[in-house]
Amino acid sequence: MIPRLQITGLTKAYPSVVANDGVNLTVQPGEIHAVLGENGAGKSTLMKMIYGTVQPDAGHMLFDGEPMLVRNPQAARALGIAMVFQHFSLFDTLTVAENVWLGLDGDLSLAAVQAAIVEKAATYGLEIDPARPVHTLSVGERQRVEIIRALLTNPKLLILDEPTSVLTPQAVEKLFIVLKQLAAEGCSIVYISHKLHEIRALCTACTVLRGGKVTGVCDPQAESNASLSRLMIGQEPPALPQRADLSGAVVLSVSGLRVPAEDQFGTDLTEVTFDVRAGEVLGIAGVSGNGQAELVRLLSGEDVRAPLGTIRLGDTDISRATAGHRRAVGLHLVPEERLGRGAVPTLGLSHNLLLTRGEAVGKSGWINLKQLRAQAEGIIGRYRVKAGGPTAPAKSLSGGNLQKFIVGREIEARPTLLIMSQPTWGVDVGAAAQIRSQILALRDAGCAVLLISEELDELFELSDRLVVIAKGRVSPAMARGDATVEKVGTWMSGLWGSEAAHA
Repeated sequence: MIPRLQITGLTKAYPSVVANDGVNLTVQPGEIHAVLGENGAGKSTLMKMIYGTVQPDAGHMLFDGEPMLVRNPQAARALGIAMVFQHFSLFDTLTVAENVWLGLDGDLSLAAVQAAIVEKAATYGLEIDPARPVHTLSVGERQRVEIIRALLTNPKLLILDEPTSVLTPQAVEKLFIVLKQLAAEGCSIVYISHKLHEIRALCTACTVLRGGKVTGVCDPQAESNASLSRLMIGQEPPALPQRADLSGAVVLSVSGLRVPAEDQFGTDLTEVTFDVRAGEVLGIAGVSGNGQAELVRLLSGEDVRAPLGTIRLGDTDISRATAGHRRAVGLHLVPEERLGRGAVPTLGLSHNLLLTRGEAVGKSGWINLKQLRAQAEGIIGRYRVKAGGPTAPAKSLSGGNLQKFIVGREIEARPTLLIMSQPTWGVDVGAAAQIRSQILALRDAGCAVLLISEELDELFELSDRLVVIAKGRVSPAMARGDATVEKVGTWMSGLWGSEAAHA
């Protein structure tokens, strides 16, 4: 059988790193092939070379046995290669059909595109109304739009980058049905994910990258999570310690919080009520876009429109307090956006400490640069951050290493309450395990932790109690022992029955 895609000796080097070093990859027709690796392993660079956004320095590629020279994504699509990126590229104010139309090469009319969407949606069970504005769609529905847009090019090879990071468990099951149907029809799929159980359930082959090199090729269905981890990071992630509930007094109390969204495409918060206690992790589950971003802004002080008395830190009403005041009384935040919100991209790591830490600032406002660099070096060492020293710009780090630095910066501030939004999003298994162990250590030291995550495995692993946010409403709390994937998945659709009256 002639491989659909055959890559031999592909190499791409940048001034400071060799991203891909002699990579070989073979994908057969109708195969769902996983590409697995930790942050910085070279997965993204490899996909960019296949899709034509980056040109290799050495090596060659064959597509259906013919030499493959891809100068740009248009050339890739002409060959039959389509890619669905992790971050969607849709215009909120346009309809589904208009978004799909803009993304297609050719001279199809809008009416023809609408008809094609309906036909493709019916064929693969991806129900979507082509006339709906994108801003009215859920995150899962937006992903359907991206997939349909890719399928309308009739691809021979479909690349999916972290496709389930924004989906409920039920939506993941539906996506897998679609992908298996495509593979049965002969379409090859390259599947990038950090979720080892998904790779083992879906994929029939797997290529593992570490440090830009291939460290193994295997059948993931014959492997365990532990053996895949060993291929990817050289070891198994350490087991997280479990303990009895030792939570103490209420640290954060949110009561009857109702605030309309500032953004016209945002989510209104409606009667949000929950509390977080000292020495516990309260997890908030939910599909992205259901009010998490609005809630974080209100809790952190970026948005100070909360009615008085609705947000309290201990005995202090912080509903209208500034972000600086909230940090002064012990509230710290690890935001979802690392670059631009968690760190200034062009500033060095040491100067990024000044965003939330002031130990190196004297009474007269002068910065003690020696102390600041030493502080940054300490975090880099203790949290095993791979960086070019304390002056390395934040944007020069991989996502996982920058996240470890930000987590270290906030943990070492000794917060009373730490809010963490998607702390391991897009982070490899090794870095995720390290961050999760630090969260539990912080909890065991008596800190209250509010963990907002779309990773159910992470929430089940770390949370002492769980709530679900859906359409701006928060469910009743449940103990981790009472939580199941099915129950949380149902609640993520806003269905918590008669209990909703107590939310």
